[in-house]
Amino acid sequence: MENIENPNIEGQNSISLDKKEDQFQSRIDMIELRTSLEKVKSEIAKVIVGQESMVEHLLAALLSNGHVLIEGVPGVAKTITAKLLAKTIDVGFSRIQFTPDLMPSDILGTSVFNVKNSEFEFKKGPVFSNFILIDEINRSPAKTQAALFEVMEERQITMDGTRYIMEEPFLVVATQNPIEHEGTYRLPEAQLDRFLFKINVGYPDLQQEIAIIKNQHENKTEDKTDVVNRVITAQQLKNYQQLVKEIIVESHLMEYIAKIIVNTRENQFLYLGASPRASLALLTASKAFAALRGRDFVTPEDIKESSYAVLRHRVIVSPEREMEGLTADEIIRQILEGIEIPR
Repeated sequence: MENIENPNIEGQNSISLDKKEDQFQSRIDMIELRTSLEKVKSEIAKVIVGQESMVEHLLAALLSNGHVLIEGVPGVAKTITAKLLAKTIDVGFSRIQFTPDLMPSDILGTSVFNVKNSEFEFKKGPVFSNFILIDEINRSPAKTQAALFEVMEERQITMDGTRYIMEEPFLVVATQNPIEHEGTYRLPEAQLDRFLFKINVGYPDLQQEIAIIKNQHENKTEDKTDVVNRVITAQQLKNYQQLVKEIIVESHLMEYIAKIIVNTRENQFLYLGASPRASLALLTASKAFAALRGRDFVTPEDIKESSYAVLRHRVIVSPEREMEGLTADEIIRQILEGIEIPR
């Protein structure tokens, strides 16, 4: 029998190629997002030398719509970096200095009696903004810290039976000093869990220290933030946050995230493991890091890069291991090294 060639094969090939091309063209466009974030980095770099990791994590938190706790010794640019980041975005900004005598009403607001209409009126506190910088969050007692629970988790405040919804975008960046414990109050685990990231900020190296000194010598302006310009609007940021949610995560990578979290609960060196909220945080953060790299899909490296900042404040090292000098970061590193990376 003769072999009869199928005349539609060429047509079928062209159709399949067209389908592949259509699929490729329908991929998420990350160009504008990455370009805008590079502009933000450039604006911050006008003032800040080094601290690339802190800036990257802050940007990832912005894209994830998550809150950040920055821990570092005084003078390593924690507060100024957060202020500069806020200035690059066209949103409302509030700075709250936490002190031992600060009351919840000083943050949330209070009801004031209006003698003109003989009614109580709610006067909004500084937390009613888009970008909230809380300096030295561990300076205030638990009563004041607890005032942030609802607003950080649910983006709302309930006052006198009335619910007030926070305007999006809404981001809390808090700082704390890890070495000075006099007059401080340790943040409870319930509040720590509401932070997407805990960023540890270290000292600059020699070359960065020299660059810092030179910048200070050459900079003649009194306010360093004057040189920083707004490059992103509030609507753009909301669009980018929505775009990040659409980033592709393969099922085997979701399983990889689950293995990391479950391992923290079974680890003999940890007194407390991570909760399911940590799984969701790691998923969201890995998407943000993929977006920062200009990709529309998550890789294992994105997950590993996110793991330290997502988990270090959500796990508790057992007292015996802590006395031996073992840190949460070292245990997280061991966990990551012990789990096979999916390919």
